[in-house]
Amino acid sequence: MSNYLKAAAGAMLGLTIMAASPATAADCKVGISMKTLGAPYFAAQLEAAKARAIEAGCETVEADARDDMAKQISDIEDMVAGHVNLLIVNPMDAQGLVPAVNAATAAGVKVVAIDNTLDPTANFVTQVQASSFDNGFLVGQWVAENISGPLKIALLSGRPADLPGRERRLAVIAGITEGQLRKSGATSFEIVGQGWGNWSTDGGLDAMEDLLTAHPDINIVIGENDSMVLGGKRAIDEAGLTKQITLAAAADGQKEALDLIKSGGYAVTGRNDPALIARTAVDIGLKAVRGELEPGFSKLTHTDPAAIHAGNVDQYYDPKAVF
Repeated sequence: MSNYLKAAAGAMLGLTIMAASPATAADCKVGISMKTLGAPYFAAQLEAAKARAIEAGCETVEADARDDMAKQISDIEDMVAGHVNLLIVNPMDAQGLVPAVNAATAAGVKVVAIDNTLDPTANFVTQVQASSFDNGFLVGQWVAENISGPLKIALLSGRPADLPGRERRLAVIAGITEGQLRKSGATSFEIVGQGWGNWSTDGGLDAMEDLLTAHPDINIVIGENDSMVLGGKRAIDEAGLTKQITLAAAADGQKEALDLIKSGGYAVTGRNDPALIARTAVDIGLKAVRGELEPGFSKLTHTDPAAIHAGNVDQYYDPKAVF
């Protein structure tokens, strides 16, 4: 049966077909260039992208740049030389990868960026991300609507110069402001301290210990990711303040955080699903390879935002998730 007839038969049966014609390893090769695999989030992203490509009948080749710009550029060059059709790239640097991405596109490779920002002046198909602002704003609104009384907030932030962290915390603050104004016509919160947790669980623990020493009366912790809040929870539990302090994160929807939401030990987090981002990127990229994207397709694609809490956690919880 021809590829056309196979696709037509599938459509008549009401099946969802990933490709207009079945891909084979000989005509579909996907390169996945990750800036690092040094955190579970990025490992989950790689595994999801690889699984989606294989599901579509493609061969895959993967590389871990280990936070080294020169290595990521070399990885991309090797993939292009190896005749990939589609390149999924988690950029180490927004500007630093532009020449390599442009060269890949010039060689006929379709490039889709994931998660970290790539300079939009580069020549690529689209960039797939969760919206830091939309997720953070929804988390802030949930906090305002569900936690009564004046809020004494401690912030757990990533690193001082990180733009995603700044966007996340400002979005949560904006959501709290809007939610409280809508609820009572006035705001009632104070940010009493900010600690830098370097995006890690151990960093969150250390920062939280310092914050609790300086501000033992806080009643809510808002982190820029789940990992730091999970570390902060250890310090809070050890200080005997578990019942006093509510835990919230602007992102990520990490499985350990969702477990705690299910059991009542964590209030809310934003949806920044690495597997969803990766799958979406592969789907869009393969459409681009097949020439199926509509003209003027946006260079920025956001996954659907959500504040994940006890009322909807089962909708997002996957016990088999890597992250």
